[in-house]
Formats: sequence, structure tokens, C-alpha cells
Amino acid sequence: MRRFDTSSASRRELLIFALPALLLIAAAFALAWQFVRPAPPKKIVISTGAPGGAYHYFGERYREKLAQDGIEVELRPSSGAVENLRRLKTDDSVDVGFLQGGIANEPDSDDLATLGSMYLEPVWVFHRKPGARLERIDQLEGLRIAVGAPGSGAQLFALQLLAANGFATDDPHLVALGDLDAVAALKQGKVDAFFVVGAPQAPVVDALLHTPGIGLLSFAQADGYVRHFPHLVKITLPRGAIDIRGDQPPRDVQLLAATANLVVKADIHPAIVTLLLKHARDIHSPPGLLQAANSFPTPQDHALPIHPMARRFYDSGPPLLQRYLPFWLAVLIDRLFVMLLPLFAVVIPLSKVIPAIYNWRMRARVYRWYGELKFLEAEIDQGGAGAHDRAAIAAFLGRLDRIEERAARRKLPLAFSNELYTLREHIGLVRRRLRHLAETVTKP
Repeated sequence: MRRFDTSSASRRELLIFALPALLLIAAAFALAWQFVRPAPPKKIVISTGAPGGAYHYFGERYREKLAQDGIEVELRPSSGAVENLRRLKTDDSVDVGFLQGGIANEPDSDDLATLGSMYLEPVWVFHRKPGARLERIDQLEGLRIAVGAPGSGAQLFALQLLAANGFATDDPHLVALGDLDAVAALKQGKVDAFFVVGAPQAPVVDALLHTPGIGLLSFAQADGYVRHFPHLVKITLPRGAIDIRGDQPPRDVQLLAATANLVVKADIHPAIVTLLLKHARDIHSPPGLLQAANSFPTPQDHALPIHPMARRFYDSGPPLLQRYLPFWLAVLIDRLFVMLLPLFAVVIPLSKVIPAIYNWRMRARVYRWYGELKFLEAEIDQGGAGAHDRAAIAAFLGRLDRIEERAARRKLPLAFSNELYTLREHIGLVRRRLRHLAETVTKP
């Protein structure tokens, strides 16, 4: 009898099913890959401000926090908000920047998005006339005024407020000086007043608030300024808030304040957005000199559209995985989840369907011959015993031999050999029956 390589047959049959399945799985994973976000960057660049300013101070805080998540932060000092805005628009290497409210122009900044307001930035007007009760900017006329460094938001605000009070922007008494240099100049009497825009935590502000002989202007017209400058709000520095024992300030001081906003490139990685806001809550939510606990961060920024991930963060908090897992692990699982979708959508169903189809296909080949054998037996039984002559019996045996021959040529995997052996046993039973009929026909 001819021997057949059933292992080769098995491999061929498996390939018939495996190749289309593998192609389908590969296509599913290729499609899923299109929706997998790239991994978040390991390094981001934040444009801050001058050393000693609030932006640089908070930039250091963010750098410390993000380092715990494996993100390196490069801080790039700047002259202030105006330069930060320019960098965000023109420098591809800068990812994040601090901006004062009212600085950005939305029609010209459609490639930027805000993460919201982080804290209040009051407009502080320090002066060397502590005995005088200054309540109007026009009372500074004739004095040497430091209006902030060029490119800073402080200078922009200072010039806007001074212009509203009739000062010419080219007034020789206006000195383009800011930050620690202006602090030193004010203490040394080289300037008589200094415009600062920054949080109370800023070293520049903190130093002047605790310097004897330095007074602070109270904006008696604060409500009027708010009407003219919608990006400003009126706040109060309560009496004694700086020093209870020393009664500083000796009276309530009315201040104007803008918000400090965290602005990003619109195409920044979404995971970085949620991570920044997660740390922003830790950094900016504690109570302060001018704000209650949990007042910031907020999604209120009227100059720029809020980033979609930031909106989601404010609505529902950080992503579920980032609440309980380290950042890198949460991001990895989030990315892998997309790649697992084909597993559930394609691989698992195929793992159930293909074996069933394969088994059916293998057994169907045997069942086909069973069908022919069944028809043959029906014809033999037709008419009962003695109904067939020797020629008919010989024809039946020929048909039976052909069924057996085709079955013998058919290559089946070893796992289905028992089906074939059972068929051949049934063929043997029918053959013995036909031979018995042939013997009865030959008897007289």
C-alpha cells in the first residue's frame, strides 16, 4: 500500500488557514498602530523669566516635580512674558512658557493652547516715599521709574498703565530696568519707583515687601482700571498680611492683578499636559498671601483656547491609570491598550473560529465518502435479499473499491486518521456483506 506523508499534509492544511489569519491579524495591528500615540518625550523646555522672578521660581518647582516622573526639564531664562510668547511662536525647541494674562493675541496664536491660570500676578508699584500715601499713578510724575526689562510683561503693563495716566512712553524718567537690578537701584536711590508684575513668592517682590523705607502704591481707582483693562482684576492686600507684629502694610492696599498662565504648543504630547496639570495642583493650590486654598489652577484664560486634554483634566481629573501608577507605567499601559484591541477584536475570535472550521474541513472529506457509502448501502438494501444478480454485486464491489481507493489517496493530518480508519472498517463490513450476497447468488 502507498504511504503518504501525513505530516506534510497537516502542514499544508495549516498553512491554508494560517496565512489568511496571519494577514488579517497583521492588518488589524497595522490599523491599530495608526492610533497609537508616540511615547511622550523624555525632555521638555520651559521658557521662564529672569532669575529672581516668579516664572523662574515656579519653573524650578516644575523641574523638581517632573524629574520624579523621569522627565528632564530645561529652563530657559527670558526677559519675561513677551519673550516667552515670541519663543513659543518661533522657537520649535520650546514646549512650555509662562505668560501674563492679556499678553497673547488669539488670532495670531492659533498654534498655542493654554493649560489655564496658575496664580495671580499683582501689579506692585514700590516707591521710596513711604511717608506719602500714594494712591494714583499720576502722583509718580517727575520721579525716576523703573518700568521693567525690555521684553517683559511687566514693562508692557507698566507702559499701558502709565499711558492711561498721561505719561509718554518716551519719557526720560522711565528707565528700562527690572528684576534684581531694579531692586538694587531702588534701594540705592537710583530710581524712585519700580513697577513689578509677579507673585508674592517671587524673590524680587518678597525682598521689597520686607525692605524698610520702601512703600507700596494702593490703586484707589482699581475698579476703574478693571473696566479699562478686562484682563486685570482687583484684589486686596489686607492690613498686616505681610507682618502682623510690625503691622505691615499699615492699611489695606488695593492692587491690580493679572493671571499667570501656563501656555504650551498646541501639538504637545497629551500625557505631558496631564502631567503638568497634575503637578500644577500641588504647586499652585496651597493658600497664599492673596489667594485662598484651591483657587488655582483654573481653566480661566480668555486670551487662548484651552488644550483639549487640559479641559478633560479640569472636568474629570487626571487619567485613571496616572492616579495610581507611576507616570511611565501608566503611559506604557495606555499605549499598549490600543495594540491589545486587535487581540480582542480579531485574534481571540479567530482562535475559536479557525480550529472549528479546520476540524469541519477535515471531517467533511471523510463524511463525503460516508455519504457515498450510505447511498451504496441503500441501493444494496433495495429489493431485499436475492434482488441482485452477480453483475450488480460486482458493480457494487467496484464502486466500493473506488471509494476505498480515493480514501486511501486522501492525505489527512494524523489527528484525524482515526476517522479514516473507521471509514475503512465500514467499507470492510459492506464488502463482506456483498461477498456474502455473491455466495448466495452462486448457490443453486
